[in-house]
Amino acid sequence: MATSDIVIPISALQHYLYCDRQCALIHIERIWHENRHTAEGRVLHERADRYGHEQRRGVHTAMALPLAHEQFGLSGYADVVEFEGLDVDRKVRPIEYKRGRPKAHRADEVQLCAQALCLEEMLECEIGEGALFYGQTKRRSRVEFDQTLRELTVQVIDETRSLLTSGRTPRATYKASKCDRCSLIDDCHPQAMSKKRTVGKWLAAAMAE
Repeated sequence: MATSDIVIPISALQHYLYCDRQCALIHIERIWHENRHTAEGRVLHERADRYGHEQRRGVHTAMALPLAHEQFGLSGYADVVEFEGLDVDRKVRPIEYKRGRPKAHRADEVQLCAQALCLEEMLECEIGEGALFYGQTKRRSRVEFDQTLRELTVQVIDETRSLLTSGRTPRATYKASKCDRCSLIDDCHPQAMSKKRTVGKWLAAAMAE
């Protein structure tokens, strides 16, 4: 097990890279609300997260596969894992389902890479690539688990563990492109909380109203 007793949900890595405050609100304060974006994502995942197996054209597919990594202290589920071939020549590919389209940041790729790290430890194998399936494009986006992505993923695991271990929620920083789409905006109050006000200024503004 990792140095901390905290077991990190794999989804927390994606939350942390998107916004560390969002990660803390969800995983420390246990706050969660849905909006249109999260509801669409949930529906998309429900189609993939029905536990089961199927065999087609030499590829064995497992859905909603439980994952864990003892050394990194991770746990979660893979939407889909494909197993192609047998024994030594077997290829293993995690597939993660996402709403929308490919993003500029690497949060989705880190989440997928963390799944691959879990599978590598569980199956004692090496995994070279996986894929992200985006609901808006209806296409898979190939993700190579190169050294750069692996190092970034381990770094995010460490940073997420530090955040969750601290038990502290970071200060809000308002950014329209992220905050206005977040289902927790009414709990976060990013515009109000990001303003640097002294107590005196706050009291003066309140009395002036």
